[in-house]
Amino acid sequence: MPTTSSSDSTNRDTKFRSPLLPPAERPVGVSESEKLCIDEMLQKYCGEFGRWQLRHFVLTSLAWALEAFHTMVMIFADREPEWRCLDGAAGSGCDPAAKSVCGLEPGSWEWVGSSTVTEWGLFCGDKFKIGLVQAVFFGGCMIGAGIFGHLSDSFLGRKGSLTVVCALNTVFGTLTALSPSYSSYVFFRLLTGCSTGGVGLCAFVLATEPVGPKTRGVAGMSTFYFFSSGIALLSAIAYISPTWRKLYIASSLPSLLFLLAALPFISESPRWYLVQGRTNEATKIMSTIAASNGNHLPQGVLLTLDQQQPLPEATPLNESQYIKRLVSISQLKDTSSSSKESSSCHVAVMGQYLKKLVPVSQLENTPSSLKESSPPCHAAVTGSLLDVIRSPVTRARLVLAVVINFLCSVVYYGLSLNVVNLETNLYLTVILNAVAEMPAFMITAMLLDRWGRKPLTIVTLWFSGAFCFAGSLVNNVGVWKGVRMVCGILGIFGMAGTYNLLFIYTAELFPTVVRNTALGCATQAAQMGAILAPLVVVLGGSLPFMVFALCGMGGGLFAYYLPETLNQPLYDTLTGMEAKENPQNSVTSNV
Repeated sequence: MPTTSSSDSTNRDTKFRSPLLPPAERPVGVSESEKLCIDEMLQKYCGEFGRWQLRHFVLTSLAWALEAFHTMVMIFADREPEWRCLDGAAGSGCDPAAKSVCGLEPGSWEWVGSSTVTEWGLFCGDKFKIGLVQAVFFGGCMIGAGIFGHLSDSFLGRKGSLTVVCALNTVFGTLTALSPSYSSYVFFRLLTGCSTGGVGLCAFVLATEPVGPKTRGVAGMSTFYFFSSGIALLSAIAYISPTWRKLYIASSLPSLLFLLAALPFISESPRWYLVQGRTNEATKIMSTIAASNGNHLPQGVLLTLDQQQPLPEATPLNESQYIKRLVSISQLKDTSSSSKESSSCHVAVMGQYLKKLVPVSQLENTPSSLKESSPPCHAAVTGSLLDVIRSPVTRARLVLAVVINFLCSVVYYGLSLNVVNLETNLYLTVILNAVAEMPAFMITAMLLDRWGRKPLTIVTLWFSGAFCFAGSLVNNVGVWKGVRMVCGILGIFGMAGTYNLLFIYTAELFPTVVRNTALGCATQAAQMGAILAPLVVVLGGSLPFMVFALCGMGGGLFAYYLPETLNQPLYDTLTGMEAKENPQNSVTSNV
């Protein structure tokens, strides 16, 4: 029986494990490849907020003004205009001192102005239909936030989803202006809500993801200046629009202008490219960022996710399995150009497998693409709402984010409706309401990186709740009317800061693969709060202020259980976040 010495066995194993070609010597002066995640690359080489990020941020955040147009247009289109008594005998049954037209004789008065109220008789007994349209719109926003939150995390991407929603807003907004009946008007407002629900969250994530961690908070807070500016601009547009139909057209055309003039100059998020396995495209954007900011990205620096998974141990292949594997690889030569990078990534990974599984002597006829493996290449990483729920870290965060966003929305939209009822000029009131929110944005942006996300969220919620509670104790009589109005304005001031802060806070609580999905859930909860807010206002008296106070105080208590995200990395994968948050569990699972 022949025997084999241990030295021969070792030499044979070494021969089989040796590469097909000898490793090329690294030229003098060329360092070993450096693998960095996006946050590290922004801090070390590209710049956290330079000229590129500023231009990208401004162009992307313009979409917030579009959301303001489509959301707040109902204030003017569905308003009840002024009325007047007819002259002569026709107006004999009209009382000019009456507070409403409900008790007046039909035909003795006429409307002064045009709106959906005058078009379809939405007053007196049918006044509830105005609130129904508003509820339906926010219901559509809730649906759209969930749909486009998922699509922007998956195959559409951030820029692709923003393109789709802006195109749909242009179409649906124009169709709304052509509504022949009340039922069609409600239907088109529902569709507009579905597309509008994805505008803000897609624009927010796309604008802030290329920003470095030190300036991301301030940048995220600054997006809401565009929303408030959009409300003020809409008021001016409504003032010069004679009819509600022309107003809807005028508020829809900016979405088309954004598609044609802004979106072509906006880049896709490099983080989305990275988690999709399209590393080359992500690297190109990072190189462009560095060059535009006056910096240089060395060639040896490679992008990587915050938690790259090693290739699993391979099992031996028999001859037939090996042939089938080679045949399937060869079919990748006909891959369409749109997926060449992804295909080459899979080919490179398969090459790593074959080097482990098959002796070198059997690899002589292997396609050349299998002999090369690209270091920065990795398979696409995806995530869904189920992954968020399965993870104990993100599950608790999602529940808290949903509850807090719901409570905040009830207070914000509820107080906004109360401020509109100041019996002043409608257009001026809306402008003042929008301008009053801007100091809250500025102050929270200044304190964001000093106090942190969590303490600032708690303080602003309790600040708003305290003044709402004070407003509930004040009677709406005489001079106390002014006191209650001030309490309401200060309540809006605090809640506007919270509403602004929650977007950046929620986005930082979840990794890239599920960020828009989680943000979509939080936005859906906020839309549910917006639907409930008008019903609370209808209660009248001190009850709305009491409800708003309870919501503000309760939201602050829930925020106490959220983690702080100040100066924390923006994770790419759930695995990376779990490894950081629960290092013991991560070590145990890898053993």
